[in-house]
Amino acid sequence: MKTTDEVCVKISHLKTNHSANPLGFALDQPTFSWIVEDTTDQIQTTAQVLVSLDPNFQHVIFDSGKVEGSSIDSLAFRPPLTLQPRTRYFWQVYVWGETESAESPTAWFETAKLDEPWRAQWITPDWDDTNLHPLLYRQFDLPAPVAAARTYICGLGLYHCELNGQKVGSEYLTPYCNAYDQWLQYQTFDITDQLHVGANLISVMLGNGWYKGRYGANGGVAAFYGDRFALICELRITLANGEEVIVSSDSMWQAQPSPVIASDIFDGETFDARISKAISPNQSVGVQPIALDMSRLQARRSLPVRINEELKPLDVLHTPAGETVLDMGQNLTGWLRFRTCAPAGTRIHLQFGELLQDGSFFRDNLRTAKAEYVYIADGTEATVEPYFTFFGFRYVKITGWGGEINLDDFTVCVVYSQMDLIGELETSNPKVNQLIRNALWSQKGNFLDIPTDCPQRDERLGWTGDLQVFAGTACFNMDATAFLSKFAYDLGKEQAKLGGMVPHIVPMVNLNKGGSTAWGDVATILPWTLYQFYGDVALLEAQFASMCAWVDHIQRIDNATGGRRLWTEGEHFGDWLALDASDPASRKGGTPHDFIASAFYCYSARLVAQAAAVLGLLETAETYTWLSIEIKTAIQREFFTPTGRLAVPTQTGYLLALYMDLVPDEHRDRVERDFIDRMRQDNVHLRTGFVGTPYLCRVLSNIGANDLAYRLLLNEDSPSWLYAVNLGATTIWERWNSLNPDGSIRSPKPNALDPDGSSRSAKMNSLNHYAYGSIVEWMYRDMCGLNPAAAGFRSATIAPKPDPALRWAKARYRSAAGLYASGWHLDESGLITINLTIPFNVTAHVVLPNAEGGTILLNDHPLTAGDQIGQNWEVTLGAGHFTIIYPFLPADVRTKTVISSSGST
Repeated sequence: MKTTDEVCVKISHLKTNHSANPLGFALDQPTFSWIVEDTTDQIQTTAQVLVSLDPNFQHVIFDSGKVEGSSIDSLAFRPPLTLQPRTRYFWQVYVWGETESAESPTAWFETAKLDEPWRAQWITPDWDDTNLHPLLYRQFDLPAPVAAARTYICGLGLYHCELNGQKVGSEYLTPYCNAYDQWLQYQTFDITDQLHVGANLISVMLGNGWYKGRYGANGGVAAFYGDRFALICELRITLANGEEVIVSSDSMWQAQPSPVIASDIFDGETFDARISKAISPNQSVGVQPIALDMSRLQARRSLPVRINEELKPLDVLHTPAGETVLDMGQNLTGWLRFRTCAPAGTRIHLQFGELLQDGSFFRDNLRTAKAEYVYIADGTEATVEPYFTFFGFRYVKITGWGGEINLDDFTVCVVYSQMDLIGELETSNPKVNQLIRNALWSQKGNFLDIPTDCPQRDERLGWTGDLQVFAGTACFNMDATAFLSKFAYDLGKEQAKLGGMVPHIVPMVNLNKGGSTAWGDVATILPWTLYQFYGDVALLEAQFASMCAWVDHIQRIDNATGGRRLWTEGEHFGDWLALDASDPASRKGGTPHDFIASAFYCYSARLVAQAAAVLGLLETAETYTWLSIEIKTAIQREFFTPTGRLAVPTQTGYLLALYMDLVPDEHRDRVERDFIDRMRQDNVHLRTGFVGTPYLCRVLSNIGANDLAYRLLLNEDSPSWLYAVNLGATTIWERWNSLNPDGSIRSPKPNALDPDGSSRSAKMNSLNHYAYGSIVEWMYRDMCGLNPAAAGFRSATIAPKPDPALRWAKARYRSAAGLYASGWHLDESGLITINLTIPFNVTAHVVLPNAEGGTILLNDHPLTAGDQIGQNWEVTLGAGHFTIIYPFLPADVRTKTVISSSGST
């Protein structure tokens, strides 16, 4: 492809189905993506993709040939492949620009078992005590060196697998959390280097986990999905002499008690080191088959959950209550690893919590979750960490340690699903920067296999409304494609059980309820958000039936209640935790539920129409377009006066009307003015909850009130984002006022106690809840101006909206199409400098705000007067780095760029 004197561009971030080199994942049809960078060229002139059965590409099974233009799509290229089970495929990309070319590194993916029958069977210990945690094992001999080996494994509830005393893989909490009654995912691990000639030993410890332990809504229930431990495991070993050895879970396996004597997602774990993991035949019993539906076994979809960061505790505290408490300095999700050589029988007891009260350890807000780890020492030196649980915490209370605490003996393990960090934001305001970090830490803490509401109390559930409002921020922060696609897959399966209604939580476990507006709309908003961010049509294809089913469910309710094209029935969460309810004790806000429901009904129908158009389903697109038009007309008839007054004059009412394009065209200016008046009546303080907050600053910035958006961001009294920052928050709170100004936990009912003696006010108060972190999406889209003009950022609208309330702000975002950067700096003389980076093969429409009457320099060259349009200057740029300088108009001259229903500008 290239000669030695050619300058080569770099091809990076090669992924198959949005994962790098996936081993044993579900791959119905592989989709390849990559990024081209480090080039002075602007466009792709030619590309070629090869797929081979070997890394040297001697056995090529697909060759696209050299294809001119951009027909080979770097965001989502799907070669026509027929995949074989348990096979590794290698692929490579070649790209030519106008003057440069590149050959990518070799990427690979390996299929799982596909439709191949299992040799293994489900087994369980042959004992009656279903609470006794087992260690299952099998010894086997290998007569020759190993050329390649894999294990295909699923354990219920959770499993920890070792080969010859070494952990298999680097993942934790396998096989993860999903709708176990619908499907069971197995993992594939490469174990080639862990086997040797002669005797080998595979052992698997099992814990309760989400499947068998206490889990679900309202404190959870035990054994919701199953009441017995179970394992299926199949080792496929190819020896150097060509012989294949298969070791499968069957009657040849044995079981003995595990040193893990109790485990639970909510309550924690107890480990008795006096019970050895070493095989002890005199303790062992046989196993028996267990009847589990083999058709539910599927290749994995969950990303690996790993220890992605390790920290050291910040300090050791001795509290007024006489406690010894470690302060991590950061609220996080994971666990504490420690070294000990305590005498045999010593019980080291760790309790995990989010905050201190009156200087002492506090965790009433964890409700019934014990959130503890107990280690019973055997007298030997050991490095200890849990196997089958995790905690949401900043503080750890330690009892039973003995002697002085040495912080070097402790390591904080930060655990979440492994995803690339792709977004960076920074401003001139340190408190805003802390807010940005808080949102990212809440995403890390709650993106542990499923997107949970909180990681610490007896909940940790996949609340659909929380994710719906945060999905945009999540996709700016991380490459969450595969992670959220797995959640969407579960959503569709759970939704099918409810006839199209979307459950409140996914998996829905013991809460088979759903149908709330804004919560259920995750079925349409999430797939559309993923498509907008990543540009892969397969993401829409996979969820389109679910999208339609949700809108059809609402339409059936509508038709059954008069067919007025309004959604007026059902139980809804409303604008959850908004501050404008007439009853201060209400959690559902002051915006009427029928207006919120009807607005989302219209919005979801429009998204289905847009998705159908992308998929080429034109008749379906027309059907849902007309439905959305009918709903919009009914909303205007019901909720707007003939002169344009909105009958729902709450902040969230205005936000939904404007963002979702529900306002009569002739009255839009009036509604915008009325909304601004509403904000001024509220002293430019937010009153919104989960529904309104994601749109608040975005709408203000795009209706000529950018300065109000900045005021909301920078408010420091309650309610505001920086109120929490000033009180030391390191994650996003569930409530605007989770803590009082003195740092005490919010107490709407002073002195009210539950029967267990704990504070009733603390029972729904999480300090790690990402929903209000949705402000970060505004920072990317409006403060720094990064918006997709085409799906996947194949083209972009870059329209930063600066304000003198900040001196500077900058964003870097590695989109599916490549790296964008947008930053601005206001100097004391009134000049603004905007720095932009636009990736290869992309064009961007750049809107420069508040530049009327000035000279604009683009890379030291003046732009012509013909580029000036009204108050903004607009220019289209190709790939490259750009510096733009011009005089910035005073703050009272506003920019106005209307956000469409697709979320693009």
